Amino acid sequence: MIKILWVDDEIDLLKPHIIYLEGKGYNITSAKSGDEALDLLGENNYDLIFLDENMPGLSGLETLTILKEKYTNIPVIMITRSEEESIMEEAIGSKIADYLIKPVNPSQILLAIKKNIETNRLVEEKTTSNYQQDFRNISISLSSFLNKEEWYEIYKKLTYWELELDKLGDKSVEQILVMQKTEANIQFFRFIKNNYKEWIEGKDAPLMSHNLIRKKVLPQMEENKPTYLIVIDNLRYDQWKIIEPSVLEDFQVINEEMYTSILPTATQYARNSIFCGLLPSEIQKRFPNMWMNDEDEGGKNMFEAEFLADNLQRLGKGGSKHSYTKITNIDSGRKVVNQIPNMKHNELNVIVYNFVDMLSHARTNMKVIKELADDDSAYRSLTASWFSHSPLKEIMKQIAKQKSNLIITTDHGTINVSKPSKIIGDRGVNTNLRYKQGKNLDFQKEDVLEIDKPLECYLPIQNVSSKYIFAKENRYFVYQNNFNHYVKLYKNTYQHGGISMEEMLIPVITLKSK
Repeated sequence: MIKILWVDDEIDLLKPHIIYLEGKGYNITSAKSGDEALDLLGENNYDLIFLDENMPGLSGLETLTILKEKYTNIPVIMITRSEEESIMEEAIGSKIADYLIKPVNPSQILLAIKKNIETNRLVEEKTTSNYQQDFRNISISLSSFLNKEEWYEIYKKLTYWELELDKLGDKSVEQILVMQKTEANIQFFRFIKNNYKEWIEGKDAPLMSHNLIRKKVLPQMEENKPTYLIVIDNLRYDQWKIIEPSVLEDFQVINEEMYTSILPTATQYARNSIFCGLLPSEIQKRFPNMWMNDEDEGGKNMFEAEFLADNLQRLGKGGSKHSYTKITNIDSGRKVVNQIPNMKHNELNVIVYNFVDMLSHARTNMKVIKELADDDSAYRSLTASWFSHSPLKEIMKQIAKQKSNLIITTDHGTINVSKPSKIIGDRGVNTNLRYKQGKNLDFQKEDVLEIDKPLECYLPIQNVSSKYIFAKENRYFVYQNNFNHYVKLYKNTYQHGGISMEEMLIPVITLKSK
């Protein structure tokens, strides 16, 4: 039973209200002064306090100061006859839960109780009920043949419910959502398997990595103001939704869209494709000295600035003034904050921020990060914490001052893997856990999308017998040698390169300064 302490020197006049609330099942204790209230609090526990502002002796505001020092977790609702702004501000500044002006009626009091004590229960019941209703709608959709736009909507819906149920902490309902998301990824894999080759040939294709600058950035450059493209490596849609409130302090969303990453959903393929405006085998052919294959030594994304310049030239923007900046640590991020004012004279400024990708890899390799980001919910929370204290947030604030266009996107997402899939390959096979490229691959066919003619999907090959395989859903490749050790090492880590909604369906957000 909820216990309420009502403090008012005219408490006898409030007897009808108290009887009404007791009839609703609340336990009400009354006190006629601040001193009496403090005595009662020393002996009893209460869930909520109603406090009259104007009392003889220890006033309501004086009592409130003591309450907030000693009983910080008990919500206090101030009740007063005065509508003076100064009294309201002082009470609100003392962190009251609510503010009511006399004369109050029973319905006002009941609403205040529900708002401050029972909100969590009411929200939980309503949210759970709404998801259960939407669960059926999503299930029906998944049993039908969805097109690319419908897949975007399904993934957005699932992410919405993931974030809503996250707030409630109801593990039983969350488990139902996990099962539904798993089923969605099963169907999504089939969808990609049936359509990817035609898309990559340009037939009824969604917006994909290699068309991103032409279709999303170029139109913004036509306006008479600087355009910024920020590529946050490895940012999933749910992570965008978590940092969105912070971004919206300075910007408003013009378009929140999604696009489809090319395969593999790995930085060297997807991000190079974004900047070059070409598919991987086309990049290799055009820039044989700049494209790095999986087995080559050295960095795989060393020439993004050159790829961008060439892309702009082919798009008729070769004469436009632009900049490219890559941020890989906090010190370089802080330096860029100071450089933003000088960028306003450029038509296009591209900033690549690598932190989220490093976070996912640290999640694999560092025990402390594993504990901080134990699951998707914790991973999102860590992302939000990073962003709120990062140079990237300050960079965006500087951009907002210029009244510039801003596009935020990423190259691919990531997925928490939990199901090992055995594979055998020779030494030339790449190390990625979600896709493999090479010859003489032996694998579990039901776990993968196999592309045995890579050039038909514009994928570079090491030799004529090379093939690619992509892990589906939340599987990860493990060699037979020392199998159990590597299964345990990589289970529940964040990986990318394969086929899942989380990796392939990714945000592209167009914003403008407020």
